[in-house]
Amino acid sequence: MTLRPNFDLGNQERLGRKHRWAVRAGDVELFPAAPDEYRIGMLIPMSGAAGLWGPSCLACATLAAEEWNRDGGCDGRRVGLSVIDASDESDILEEQIDDLISVRQVLALVGMHTSSVRQRVMQAVDGRLSLVYTPLYEGGPLPPGVLAIGETPQYQLLPALDWLNARFRLKRWYLIGNDYCWPRRSHELAIAALARAGCDVTGNRFVPLGNFDIEHAIDDVRRTRAQAVLMSLVGQDAVDFSRAFGAAGLADRVLRLSCAIEENGLLAMGPEHTEGLFVAAGYFAALETERNGAFRERYWTRFGERAPILNALGQSTYEGVTFLRGLTRHKKRAGAPVEFASVRSTRWRNNRDKATPIYLARAEGLSLKVVTSLGHVGG
Repeated sequence: MTLRPNFDLGNQERLGRKHRWAVRAGDVELFPAAPDEYRIGMLIPMSGAAGLWGPSCLACATLAAEEWNRDGGCDGRRVGLSVIDASDESDILEEQIDDLISVRQVLALVGMHTSSVRQRVMQAVDGRLSLVYTPLYEGGPLPPGVLAIGETPQYQLLPALDWLNARFRLKRWYLIGNDYCWPRRSHELAIAALARAGCDVTGNRFVPLGNFDIEHAIDDVRRTRAQAVLMSLVGQDAVDFSRAFGAAGLADRVLRLSCAIEENGLLAMGPEHTEGLFVAAGYFAALETERNGAFRERYWTRFGERAPILNALGQSTYEGVTFLRGLTRHKKRAGAPVEFASVRSTRWRNNRDKATPIYLARAEGLSLKVVTSLGHVGG
C-alpha cells in the first residue's frame, strides 16, 4: 500500500475500543514496488485496544519518509510506505506480512506495536527481512534481525519507582498489567526493586488485552489500601482503567505510574481522570529541547492544527524510519554507533549497547509536564 496523506482525523476525544480509524488520507492503493522505489513496511496498530496510537504513528512515519525523499531518497530511489494493521486482534496479520514481503517487495520493516505482536511478526518474517522495532519493550535478547531502539524497564521504570518512592514516601504498591511479556518482565523487575526499597506489593494482576473486569481490579486496589499503582496496561485498556479509577474517587489519593500512557491516552481518558498520574518515557510532546522544538515545527507545518497529537509512541516511528535511513548509510566500523536523526538524542550501537534520555512527567489535565530527568541511560 502506498499512502498519499491529507490528514483530517476529526475529534480524537473518547476513543472506542472497537473503533477502526478512518484516516482520510486520500486513496490507499495496492501495487508492487517499482524498481526505483525503496518500500518500507510500516507495522502499526490501526484498530483494537492499541488503535488509538495509529494516526500519530502514521503521521510521524510519513514525515520521516518525506524528509528522506526531499534529500534524494535512498540512493536515488523514492522511499514509500506500505502499512499493515499490526493490532493484537488482527487474525490476518501473518498473511498480510507474507503478502507484503513476497508480493509487494518491501525491503525493510519498521514496527510500532506490542511485544506480543512482535513475536508473531518475526515468525511470519522468518528471517527474510530486518525489523526496526521502535517502542518501549521488555529488554533482553531478541531474534537476529530485530533492531530495537526503544526504552527498556530496567532504565525506564526502575528510576521512576525510586524517584516516586523518595518524593512521596510510598510503601504500598499495586501492580496491574496486560498478560504478555512486557508487563510480566516489568513487574518482575519492579517487585525486586520495591522489595529492596522496603515497599510492600499488595497485588500483582495480569489481565487479558481488551477484555477484563475493571471494577474488580479497582475494588482490589481499594481493598489492599495501596498508595500507588503501577499500570502496565496498553492503549484503550489503560484509558478504561484510568476512567474507572478516577470515577471511583481514587485519583486524588492513590498515585499511578505508567511507562506506556502518552498524550493520546490522556485525551481519551479526559482531564477529570488524570490527577496523580505519572509517566516515564524517553519523549514527551512538551519537551523543551532544541531538537524537539524543531521537530514540532516541522510536524505542525506539515500536517496542520488537526494533526494527530504528538506522543512518545508516534514519535518513535519517525525515529524508526530515520534509524533505517541511518542504517543504509552506516559504515560498519567496530563499535561505531548508527548515525541517525534522533529527536530524543538516542545513541544505538546494538540492542545491548544503546542509550536515550529518560524523563518523568506528571499529567496536568491533557498535558504531560516533565518534572525531572531520570538520566541519559542505556538499555
